[in-house]
Parts: sequence; C-alpha cells; structure tokens
Amino acid sequence: MRFGAVTFDAMGTLVAIEPPAPRLQHSLERRLGRSVDLARCEAAMRVEMRHYRAHCISAHDAPSLAALRLECASLLADALALDLSGADVLPSLTDAISFYAFPDAQPALQHLAEAGVKLAVVANWDVSLHDVLERVGLARGFEAVVAAAAVGAAKPDPRPFQVALERLGVEASQCLHVGDDASTDVAGAEAAGMSALLVDRSGRAAGALADLTELAARLGAAA
Repeated sequence: MRFGAVTFDAMGTLVAIEPPAPRLQHSLERRLGRSVDLARCEAAMRVEMRHYRAHCISAHDAPSLAALRLECASLLADALALDLSGADVLPSLTDAISFYAFPDAQPALQHLAEAGVKLAVVANWDVSLHDVLERVGLARGFEAVVAAAAVGAAKPDPRPFQVALERLGVEASQCLHVGDDASTDVAGAEAAGMSALLVDRSGRAAGALADLTELAARLGAAA
C-alpha cells in the first residue's frame, strides 16, 4: 500500500552525535584548566549518557530540562573525580554534546515531502528535540515533532506514536515508522497499529535499510 505519512525516529535514524569525549576533554582544558586523559572522559561520558537515556522522559519543560542537565553534569563531575561541582562541569558537558544530521536524511525527507507524504518525528527525547532538529537543519517540513518527554511515555509505549497520528490526521494503517531500534521503534509502531521499517547503518540486520537512501525504493515497492 502507499503510505500517506511517515514518522521517523531521531537518534541513529536522522541524527547522530559527534564523539563527545574529545570535545569534553578540550572544554575542560579550555574552561577550567583541567587536563583529563581521554579514557577517563570516555568513561565519564558513558555514565552521563546512561543516566540521560534513563531519565530524559522527565524533562518535559524548560525547568525540568535544566534540572536534568544539572543532574547529568553532577554525575559527570563525580565520574571525572576532579572535585568539581555539577555547575562547574555543566558548560563543558554542553560543549561535549554536538549533534549532526546524517547526509542521507535531508534528501530522503525532501523526496517524501515532494511526493505529498506527511512527515513527523517520534523520539525518546527531552523537550529540546525540536531545537536540535532546527540546529541540524531538519526541522522544516515536519508537521509534528513528538518528544517522549512531552507525552509522558517513551517508545515502545504506543502513546507517542498515537500523538503523532493525531497531529498528522492519519489512520495508523496509513502511516509507516522508520527507526533504528527494533525493540522501541518497530515494536512501538506495531503496537500502535502502524507499519515499521528498521534502519541498520551497520548493515548487519537482514531486511533492514542500510540508510535512508533506500527508503524511496522500498516505499515504491510497497505502493
């Protein structure tokens, strides 16, 4: 069937993050005059990112987002073992996090938009999701940007998908979700009654899209 709408996951599907540890290392030196070896920065960032992923849904507005960021910075400071406060480390944590759009994302989105397909993002993200998409040049063209934090539920819960369907004004059977995680994207979309396609940029998952350049052909075959 031809889909009237396509929703996308964000991280790993449309956007990626620059390696944060070297950026953190550089920022700590520049801002605080602290020299930290790269391995310690990498370990500390893993601690911070695990905490963020587990708690991003709590950041449903600007104050709660600021609180989560400070909490993450405090954990980062502890992991770095530099006798610094979260407030001391927060600017360097901010420096460390830099997103970019995959080069295949914008052409794929443009092709779908020109074909009259409605587009949305559904992501396990805090309320800064739209700002991030704006910064990487992908925000234009989406009729809905649904962050799990704003909904109060994270994929694979079907509620974020249901919110996107309502905002797009389409039935679940008319909508395809594209994402890089089988347990959250594929399972969540199917729980909402949608079809789903997996993106696996490593090329290891059988039947998955290698990247978004394959999406148009795959949709054409399904038309």
